[in-house]
Amino acid sequence: MFRRIPLLFVFLGALMVLLPAPPGLAQDMPRIGLAAADQAMTEGEVRKVDRANGKVTIRHEEIKNLNMPPMTMVFQVRENSLLEAVRPGDKIRFRAVQEGGKLVVTELEPMP
Repeated sequence: MFRRIPLLFVFLGALMVLLPAPPGLAQDMPRIGLAAADQAMTEGEVRKVDRANGKVTIRHEEIKNLNMPPMTMVFQVRENSLLEAVRPGDKIRFRAVQEGGKLVVTELEPMP
């Protein structure tokens, strides 16, 4: 019985995340979460695009969530479709995470 209680809490927690918020609740929530999400985006410049291998070389500023200083490096992309809208020389904003020992771009958008 005691082993099932923690699983129940895990299930209920996951369910709360997946279910939509009641109408009006999102309007009352503070905008702090949105600002934090914007801060997770890193600015950079595309140096090379390797669509065949799902890789992109980016000269980037500090990537705070990875505790990484500014540098130029090659990243895997989670989905090759992310590479369709960019080419070398483009200024971009992107999110990167570490997955399975690799640095992976999960979001990428050209900057105006």
